[in-house]
Amino acid sequence: MKKDFLTIVKVGGAIVEDKEQLELLLDNFSAIPGHRILVHGGGRRATQVAARLGIESKMVNGRRITDSDMLEVVTMVYGGLVNKNIVARLQARGVNAIGLTGADMDVIRSHRRPVKDIDYGFVGDVDRVDADQLEVLLEKGITPVLAPLTHDGQGTMLNTNADTIASVAAQALADRYEVTLIYCFEKPGVLSDPDDDTSVIPHITREDFTRLTADGTISGGMIPKIENALQALEAGVRRVIITLATAIDGQHGTIIE
Repeated sequence: MKKDFLTIVKVGGAIVEDKEQLELLLDNFSAIPGHRILVHGGGRRATQVAARLGIESKMVNGRRITDSDMLEVVTMVYGGLVNKNIVARLQARGVNAIGLTGADMDVIRSHRRPVKDIDYGFVGDVDRVDADQLEVLLEKGITPVLAPLTHDGQGTMLNTNADTIASVAAQALADRYEVTLIYCFEKPGVLSDPDDDTSVIPHITREDFTRLTADGTISGGMIPKIENALQALEAGVRRVIITLATAIDGQHGTIIE
């Protein structure tokens, strides 16, 4: 028998960088009933910090190439600057939060992505999530705040996509809680017209996704986001919503089903 409700919210770097939107998101997140986990990005801040340090940011199809210098930057920015500021803001709202990378409590372990056409460097593909450790925290009333960093178990940190972390955490906990996974960003949902914020597609099935990808309606970074959502549903997650950062009440956006 499943336990209580668990809501996992993933917030992207664009929202993290916008103080007003972040504050509103954290207000809404703090009001969510039941257990909660927040997963955050922070790529824009990492790019800014890297530039100040004279380190070039290299991207391929929206994915960051993480060499040894950039790995130091993302570890500092994601695991420190962004993560701890979010934790502090949640504490100010009465949410007893703890900031974690995958290395903390060995909660998410990955392997370095194999080189095929592109060498992404120190980028991790997730092998496992320790649901027991996350459940211990949740049952003690502690809210995990997960940074997009994992580790390989051999002493190396790995840069890992935040959408993926949210999905695999939801999948790992789906047999213990009634899990709702919410991907929130700066748009009100998946749009049929990227220039029209009123063109939200209310529901997307796997068949819809195949069709909308083929005709170009869904493209770019939205493709892996929806793929992560569909994988979560297939693993037993109750529902997945893609919505605006100011609308995480579950009543708006695109429902993946």
